[in-house]
Amino acid sequence: QVQLVESGGGTVQAGGSLKLSCVASQAISVDCEMGWYRATTSNERARVSEREFVSRQWSDDTITYAEHAKGRFTLSRDKVNNILYLEMTALKSNDTAVYYCRANCRGTVYWGQGTQVTVSS
Repeated sequence: QVQLVESGGGTVQAGGSLKLSCVASQAISVDCEMGWYRATTSNERARVSEREFVSRQWSDDTITYAEHAKGRFTLSRDKVNNILYLEMTALKSNDTAVYYCRANCRGTVYWGQGTQVTVSS
């Protein structure tokens, strides 16, 4: 069964840090590309195409970041335990969103249910 389960969200003050985790089921191969996206509105939450890119690890292990994440967020992946992480620092109020884990396995895309991050000013 394909499953992506995010955790680690919560409420934090501006300037604080959070580390998100995404546990992938064994059906998600370590060869799958994985990344993080976020949604700030109900429309974005409902429509995967509207979600904002945050960071992604490509099949060659290259990692790319959105401009808003560069220098503040760090993506890492534990391929032994099949867990994807997103460490977020210097959080801002406009980072408030539901953060989603995404896996792309040879063109088939899977999404987790999301974890809420709220940054209070």
